[in-house]
Amino acid sequence: MTTTALDALGGRGFLLGRWPWRAAAYLLSSLATATATAGALSLLCLPWLVLALESSWDRPGPVIALLALGALGFGLGGPLLALPLAGWERRRLRLVDPRPVTSGHRPPPATGLAPWVRTRFTEAATWRELGYAVLLATVVLAACVAVLVFAVLAVSLLVSPFLVGGGPVSVGFLTVSTPGESVWGVLGGLVLLAALCYLGTLVAGLHGMLARTLLQGDQLIEVSRSRARLVDAFEAERRRIERDLHDGAQQRLVGLTLRLGLARLDLPADSPAAAQVAAAHDEAKQLMAELREFIHGIRPQVLTERGLPAALGELADRSAVPVTVHSALNGRLPGPLEGTAYFVASEALANAAKHSGAAAVEIDVRLDRGWLRLEVRDNGRGGADPAGGTGLTGLADRVAVLDGRMVLSSPAGGPTVVRVELPCPQSE
Repeated sequence: MTTTALDALGGRGFLLGRWPWRAAAYLLSSLATATATAGALSLLCLPWLVLALESSWDRPGPVIALLALGALGFGLGGPLLALPLAGWERRRLRLVDPRPVTSGHRPPPATGLAPWVRTRFTEAATWRELGYAVLLATVVLAACVAVLVFAVLAVSLLVSPFLVGGGPVSVGFLTVSTPGESVWGVLGGLVLLAALCYLGTLVAGLHGMLARTLLQGDQLIEVSRSRARLVDAFEAERRRIERDLHDGAQQRLVGLTLRLGLARLDLPADSPAAAQVAAAHDEAKQLMAELREFIHGIRPQVLTERGLPAALGELADRSAVPVTVHSALNGRLPGPLEGTAYFVASEALANAAKHSGAAAVEIDVRLDRGWLRLEVRDNGRGGADPAGGTGLTGLADRVAVLDGRMVLSSPAGGPTVVRVELPCPQSE
């Protein structure tokens, strides 16, 4: 199934399909957008342009002032230009790539201009969008102009019979003097027109690939939805399961283990029944240990009593892979935040031990401008895929309940990085 303009290039019936028209619309709108962007960036970089055109400066003072003024204009005005441009480009991308594309930006602060500016200017997504704006105003603009020149040449050859009435006419590489000679121009124009469909679609598809690469959040799994009711429901269900297991199944299993132990003492040591009871007693004790470990994994006691840093330290001690924990937390955090961060760290360590072949893992947790940031990095083979059944989508859903986001980076060859950001406004 054809999903993008690049996929359509090798398909049958391409010239008679919709993709050449969609690519043409995308390129024409790209030409207009790139021209406007180039003009806006030129104004922002005007001090640098003045400096480049004027070579007679004999003192360093004006040169430094123009350099600083240009850097200030580009550094402050560039992101403010790139943000709305990126939103427009993500919508326009549907012409050549209908797949959904999401922004890599964090949710905006509730109130205040200063928090908004601080959030946007410290995001990698903002600076990627600025880089896209620069490429749009230079490389993409040049490519669109080249395709436009090619299109003008093809159309000129097609209409060459109507141009020879006043004498010989030079159309590109062909000089047409008579209507008979213009037949060759028309044939050449048809060939160029067919080539133009492929060339234009190729350029549009590559432009769309560039836009998706720079304007989509980096290999990320991100969900945003209504939160408060889900958080309360999850916490209530977790507490119920933990209580039922601790007060019900675990206590009954303890009683069973004691009764088997007493029965074992009453039987002759060399009897067949004693061997069977001993085996059952050992299995019951093993099952009780596994159940205790399972209850501990739901919400460990150390997390409830001492908080996230201590729980992560205990998690590192129990991990099959050597783990180093770097924590910059002071004091306690809300229970849902601590529970979610612990759950993500636990699952990431389990995935690293099972799938990555890592020899070392680092966990970094800190508060930063109203966000709890947790990062788990391993030095394994990489290649983690959310569709591969490693629980990554479930982690993202768990994080999304708290209005957070999870970013996964796992190129082939490693390293694998799972980064989680959870809003924690009281830490500002």
